[in-house]
Amino acid sequence: MSRMPSQPAQPAERPDETDGDRPRDRRRDRLRHEARRAILDATEALLVEDGYERFSMRRLAGRCDVAAPTLYHYFADKAALLDTLLEERFELLRALLADVPGSGANDPVEALRSRALRFVGFGLEHPTHYRLLMTPRSEPAPPARSAEQARELMESPLRELADGGRLASASLETAMQAFWALCHGLISLQSSRPGEGWSPELVETALDALIRGLVGDVRPRTQETA
Repeated sequence: MSRMPSQPAQPAERPDETDGDRPRDRRRDRLRHEARRAILDATEALLVEDGYERFSMRRLAGRCDVAAPTLYHYFADKAALLDTLLEERFELLRALLADVPGSGANDPVEALRSRALRFVGFGLEHPTHYRLLMTPRSEPAPPARSAEQARELMESPLRELADGGRLASASLETAMQAFWALCHGLISLQSSRPGEGWSPELVETALDALIRGLVGDVRPRTQETA
């Protein structure tokens, strides 16, 4: 059970002290940050365990070992809490995709490959975050801003290839569906069967095969070009 750090009692203000410049103020801010972090982590754990349908602020309060009204000192309501959590987690993914070496180069094929490798690696290294991000919300809500940005980073190389007439035969929509199906499949299959003895070259081999099938002018990669 995640127990939130207790907030210290607030002493009366003294007129000769400057706000934000006292040790107790720094301690109060640190405890508030830790409590907020504990709430977000507990929210993610509950969502991954039971899904959005069973999630409630009351169950979250029980997980954090606090009274339910305490949660509203940190987040206005359940929707605000979920929005904050998803934005934070999608921002982690977006930053990883944006920071891929060479992904901003002129070759959209290399950008597509590099970002796909980073996306699959993220899913395998952070299975809890991945499951959270891929689980549909039970209540309608606009997508997180960082989610849209991450999706654009993943799909923009395919659009550039289509605009340049480099897709072999599939439509852009079909190419995107095949691309996402492979990425998610590589993550889900290896995560659900960790003891299967997967080849260390599986992800790169599968991605290269898909790219060669989608893009007509791509030669097979060799050890010299890999």
